[in-house]
Amino acid sequence: MDKKLMIKIGLLGFLSWLIPFFVSFLFFKPGGELLVPYATFKSVITVVGVLSGCYLLYRYFMYVDKDFVRNGVIVGVVWFLINIVFDAIVLIPMMKTTFQEYFMTIGLSYFSIPVVSTAMGYLLENKKKTV
Repeated sequence: MDKKLMIKIGLLGFLSWLIPFFVSFLFFKPGGELLVPYATFKSVITVVGVLSGCYLLYRYFMYVDKDFVRNGVIVGVVWFLINIVFDAIVLIPMMKTTFQEYFMTIGLSYFSIPVVSTAMGYLLENKKKTV
């Protein structure tokens, strides 16, 4: 994997964390009070994360011309780790919670990242074989 692709993985992975993080601020009053029920907030942020993540994966795969499944696994695992690390640095202290509680309420949802990226890799690999 070349250096340019690794940089793209890092930058797009950071955006996969940053976009839902910024959107989440739309649901809080100054001072931290949530404007909607927590379940609604969590659902909306999950949808934002999946939509933005799929778009960012689309952008990433535009630069990949082989080994789609391998690239899907790599980008998925790296983005999973990026999201967990930035949440640990920023979100967990903001929430004033433990890592265990955070992981059970939010962190588990990040397993969707490698699932979707690997599925995209399989789709692209199979598409390549039929063309």
